[in-house]
Amino acid sequence: MLKVNFDIPLDFLSASAPPLIGVDISSSSIKMVELSKSPKKDGYIFERYAIELLPKDAITDGNINNLDAVSESMQRAWKRMGTRIRNVSMALPAAAVITKKILLPAGMREEDLEFQVESEANQYIPFALEEVNLDFQVIGPAPDNPEELEVLLAASRKANVDDRVAAAQLAGLKTVVMDVEPYAAEMAFEQIRIQLPDGAVDKCVALIDIGASVMNVNVLHNGQSVYSRDQQVGGNQLSEQIQTAFGLSADEAESAKRSGRLPDNYESDVLSPFRENVVAEIARALQFFFTSTQYHEVDFIVLAGGCATLPGLDDAVATRTQVSTMVANPFSLMKLSSHIKPRQLQTDAPSLIIACGLAMRRFDPS
Repeated sequence: MLKVNFDIPLDFLSASAPPLIGVDISSSSIKMVELSKSPKKDGYIFERYAIELLPKDAITDGNINNLDAVSESMQRAWKRMGTRIRNVSMALPAAAVITKKILLPAGMREEDLEFQVESEANQYIPFALEEVNLDFQVIGPAPDNPEELEVLLAASRKANVDDRVAAAQLAGLKTVVMDVEPYAAEMAFEQIRIQLPDGAVDKCVALIDIGASVMNVNVLHNGQSVYSRDQQVGGNQLSEQIQTAFGLSADEAESAKRSGRLPDNYESDVLSPFRENVVAEIARALQFFFTSTQYHEVDFIVLAGGCATLPGLDDAVATRTQVSTMVANPFSLMKLSSHIKPRQLQTDAPSLIIACGLAMRRFDPS
């Protein structure tokens, strides 16, 4: 793997790493996951996890605005995990990474391949190469020409990587892998796909991650992304509507939403309209998918993110779309350690998709 201007051994596209923790820095929280290998072939043990809320606006559009606040939250999450592992795997949001598939002549020596990738990168990256971290992965022979190689190029501005590395370092942690969020989610998705009928072979699965501010719709076919789209809807809107309806502060609204301590008319006046809006956005996103790709249907919908466990959301989505819908739990087939509380995990699991995928980088042989 090519690493250009990397001051530490990061890797965008694949990594085999020492024992590590997957750390997902989202707009609202720090999520950490630690996995180990089960004695059973290809099995995992879910050892520990932690979710630590971030102050408002500490992260905006994937960028770290308050380095101290992020590192302090990261340190608190790590301490609550009770682990000794300090190596971490993190990811950049898709918007912060430029990816491009390029074709190069087959049979090139590695040093020539690296030089050629760097030359090609100049055409696609709107920044000077000294300002970016660059990596690539050889996918394999080009589909239409065996004399060419298909190569996936990934690049991000150094500041995007450096801020995350600095936050981890201030928390006493060491970054050993830097990934891209959709790739991490796809890795965790494999633990969900095997829960679907026939492993969803040759089927389209819409993985819909509804976070605090953005809903990401990622449609996968045989585990590979064929479509991705972000829409501006998320849990923050529900919190704001709770504030308005019941005269609460932002912190009070967030606390009440998480604890469920809300007035009797919350379901009818606030939650139900919000849920219907989310369902409408999902239906709209799927229509965009149908009209802009060769596909005309999805076979399964998997809901992820903090909003996935909203009461009745899965049923409402299934009714509106007429597609079998489930709430994501990548840990469903894993053995749970004594540190994990199964009831709490049912609530938290859908928001741990990216952190789970990052934790799995520990076992990636590539």
